[in-house]
Amino acid sequence: QVQLVESGGGLVLAGGSLRLSCAASGRTFSTYVMGWFRQAPGKEREFVGAIRGNDPTTRYADSVKGRFTISRDNAKDTVYLQMSSLKPEDTAVYYCALRTGSAVFTSSGAYAFWGQGTQVTVSS
Repeated sequence: QVQLVESGGGLVLAGGSLRLSCAASGRTFSTYVMGWFRQAPGKEREFVGAIRGNDPTTRYADSVKGRFTISRDNAKDTVYLQMSSLKPEDTAVYYCALRTGSAVFTSSGAYAFWGQGTQVTVSS
């Protein structure tokens, strides 16, 4: 069974930065796609970005492209989401997710394992 634990959320002023971490355990981490999603109050969960397993290929939602960066450290079984130039509309609970495949998908249904989420609040 896979366990994913996010950390690093908090309150930040607009224009600021945060780095989220997601530590994985219970399965070989390095070969799988890791995704980040977010869900704001009253809205559906949306794709933020994802990174492939054994190569640095990433994909981002248009709303965060150029501001957010995903990276991973396979030796630490950890994936990161570096968020910069944050906006109030980035306020949401952020989730990491693991997909047991090699292709990046933007649909939440393609990811089998999820963390508990971490709150990010951006104030104006």
